[in-house]
Amino acid sequence: MVAGAIVVMALVFGMDVVKMSISTEKYSVFVDPIIDQQSLFVVGRVTVQNTGSEPLTNVRVNFGSGDAQELTVLKPGQKIILTPPEDNPMQIVTVSADNGVYEMKAYRELPKMVGMMGS
Repeated sequence: MVAGAIVVMALVFGMDVVKMSISTEKYSVFVDPIIDQQSLFVVGRVTVQNTGSEPLTNVRVNFGSGDAQELTVLKPGQKIILTPPEDNPMQIVTVSADNGVYEMKAYRELPKMVGMMGS
């Protein structure tokens, strides 16, 4: 009976891991815009990852205020980290690509920890 429960738990947890590592959609993108406000300056970065099973073509990262960056291809699983231009207000990022891929996200701020730079 205990062995059966262990097998069931292994299957359930195994399926969760498979869901995270194997793409279920042909075309999808993960976008994570982060703004890190230090005491003397502000740093922004945008992580873009192809979470689909097919390459994303004609990827356009729009930082807002007329600032954009074009990427030709993002292979499945490929992740890039971009920095918006210095004078960009860093409010919303829009990522689009062929095959109807479109994702819009607002910047999120990292929590400050006591003793860390900028806290």
